[in-house]
Amino acid sequence: MHPLLLAISASLMTLLLMGWLSYRLFYKPNKYLRQLGNPVILDNPRAPGDVSAEAPRPNTVVTFLQTIGTKMPTSDQESATLRATLIRGGFRSESAVPVFYGVRVISTVALLILSFMIVARMNANNQMMRLALLVCGAMAGWILPKFFLDKKVKKRQEVLRLSLPDMLDMLVVSVEAGLGLDQAMQHVARELGLAHPELCEELSLVTLEMRAGKRRADALRNFAERTGEPEIRKLMAILIQNDRFGTSMGESLRNHSDFMRTRRRQEAEERAGKVGVKLVFPIFFCILPSMLLVAVGPALLQIVHGFSSMNVPH
Repeated sequence: MHPLLLAISASLMTLLLMGWLSYRLFYKPNKYLRQLGNPVILDNPRAPGDVSAEAPRPNTVVTFLQTIGTKMPTSDQESATLRATLIRGGFRSESAVPVFYGVRVISTVALLILSFMIVARMNANNQMMRLALLVCGAMAGWILPKFFLDKKVKKRQEVLRLSLPDMLDMLVVSVEAGLGLDQAMQHVARELGLAHPELCEELSLVTLEMRAGKRRADALRNFAERTGEPEIRKLMAILIQNDRFGTSMGESLRNHSDFMRTRRRQEAEERAGKVGVKLVFPIFFCILPSMLLVAVGPALLQIVHGFSSMNVPH
């Protein structure tokens, strides 16, 4: 056996063995513990989704990125827009904006250095290509952090949107059981903390703002602005209108819950209807050639072999 092949096989077997041991000894027991939930008696009780605890201290890398980001010249409007985007992505720290700018600077410098290394190996006569590669590398380093941040925001908004039906069901049950809207939201944030931590964290912020003296309508509007999710905006608008006009909160929540379920079913049917059209190109370019190769290939080989073995007279 080749020594290199033997070394690769041994490394793969060792990696698989370590992964299996890690799964059996660490990941699987922790998964079961997370499903069971937190201990009933805690030394320092804290409700799930509670954001009032002290935030952890930033490490050296975060401090370094923050120091770099503070040197960047930015306008107030740009910083406010970026802060809103970071909050929608789940980054609420005061240092989130300078840290993000620091990440942008570091990524730009790193990709620019990589572009220089690539340019050094190119043909010296092609100056325009070298310059274009350097510019593209710098632009990619500046744009990529914003791209990943937007992906993070969309993913978090999708998680919040998928968590809304459970929240609405529990809100309906709590309100119809006699709780007020404030107590119902607090109860939902406590009960759904393990299943939907992102949504419960936002609800905990709403209750904290109302405890601090902010009007309920303002706290609900801030909730909608922090998430940027259209479904949450609609729900908060319904709650604000019910609070203003004094209509039945339970009936409105139940009707909105039925509307959301109907809309989700319609969206699922729409996606299912698009599957046939989306499968045309993979079937035509990937599956059909392989099927033709398997079905017609042997026959074509026999035909070619038969013609090649024939003695055709001239």
